[in-house]
Amino acid sequence: MSPRVGLYDDPLFRRHDAGPGHPERPQRLDAFRRGLAESGQEDLLELLEPREATRDELVRVHTPAHVESIEATRGRTVRFDPDTQAGPESCAAALRAAGAVVDAVERVLDGRLDRAFCAVRPPGHHAERGRAMGFCLYNNVAVGAARALDQGLDRVLILDFDVHHGNGTQAIFWEDPRILYVSSHEYPFYPGTGAPQDVGEGRGRGFTVNLALPAGCGDAEYAALYTEVVAPIGRSFDPQLVLVSAGFDPHVDDPLAGMRVTAAGFGAVMSACLEAAGTRKVVVALEGGYDLEGIAASGAEVMRRLRGEPAAELSERSPFGDRLVTHYRRLFASHWPLG
Repeated sequence: MSPRVGLYDDPLFRRHDAGPGHPERPQRLDAFRRGLAESGQEDLLELLEPREATRDELVRVHTPAHVESIEATRGRTVRFDPDTQAGPESCAAALRAAGAVVDAVERVLDGRLDRAFCAVRPPGHHAERGRAMGFCLYNNVAVGAARALDQGLDRVLILDFDVHHGNGTQAIFWEDPRILYVSSHEYPFYPGTGAPQDVGEGRGRGFTVNLALPAGCGDAEYAALYTEVVAPIGRSFDPQLVLVSAGFDPHVDDPLAGMRVTAAGFGAVMSACLEAAGTRKVVVALEGGYDLEGIAASGAEVMRRLRGEPAAELSERSPFGDRLVTHYRRLFASHWPLG
């Protein structure tokens, strides 16, 4: 039986104003929805309206002062840094973006859905406990993960394939062994975090896994890493829930990065994420991705995997990808049984 897949979207997300000429623009969501429609998938999904995240849900991962700073932007434009702006309706959009992930987590955990995709703006994985940055106001996936912990879970896997490292997600769960955070990202690159030796501290040591990649990696490298490194680590963790920060900015045509992944490559990555899950309980949240055609095609391919359609196998192998796999399997063998 095909999994029940929910899709969260809201017109309010398109009213978040990141600033004139900003790459994180409303048309990104329109492109994602167009990709679903053109691939004949929209009618196969349960379209759901997000709710707002509550203050209690937000302060599980953000400081009260940070929540107050976002609330203070209502009805006006505030720039937090050169890249990150809140417009008059951005606070409301950010509350629903975080709330979409929380609601998806709740529905997946209580069996109303098997999987969900949250097509949200603003994105979240750069937002730290007390700081908005990198286009992000609240850390949507972190808020959702904290809700899962509050529901009694003690093994939540966060997979992040955005081209930029999710510094906020990493920092929030840096010492928490209940959260395994795995990120693949271009390195060195914005925001400058995510070195392979960064593995967490205290009880959380080993529960941060950073796959730092040079520019130019494509389908073969990503597929090999996710199939032969990420999926085995995920299975070893035996997660009760998997959250995915889905950034489509590793796409070959993305204007902000230097990777070479195609829609087929994203399909292979998503298949490996599902294999890592070992469960039907998966929630995906949109992060980056700034080429509209890339978002449309890649989003459709990821949704096919979420709906249970098999991915076309990528026959191409990359000698460099094989070297990356060998390197990272050796590097993380002291933390995870990788063979």
